Amino acid sequence: MVDRSSRWLSKGGLRPTRQRVSLANLLIGDGKDRHVTAESLYAASCGSGEKVSLATVYNTLRAFCDAGLMQEVMVDGSKSYFDTRVDDHPHFFWEDEGVLTDAPADELEIAKLPKAPDGALISKVEVVIRLRRA
Repeated sequence: MVDRSSRWLSKGGLRPTRQRVSLANLLIGDGKDRHVTAESLYAASCGSGEKVSLATVYNTLRAFCDAGLMQEVMVDGSKSYFDTRVDDHPHFFWEDEGVLTDAPADELEIAKLPKAPDGALISKVEVVIRLRRA
């Protein structure tokens, strides 16, 4: 697992510090995609016995995003999720549980986007579909 984490960090051009490797292990160690909040990753880190501050978790997640290893998905103005899957894809946000999951991209059709204002370019379109249990 540590080799996978070190390779992942290297792919982003990041030095494999002990804390980065530990957090990377929690994120991608089993090869599965994850949607985490800084708080949930901090809790997982504490549960693994690794001593990392919440501020370090925030800073590390930001470094992972800046390196292109993860993407940040804003759900509410104050709530960020971090996704280890970096290709463009839609998400379901389960409001009752506060959980973000991938939505099937092959079922999404965006026929047309509005024209960007003068002097602006559309850099990305994010789709978050909010759900509640029936």
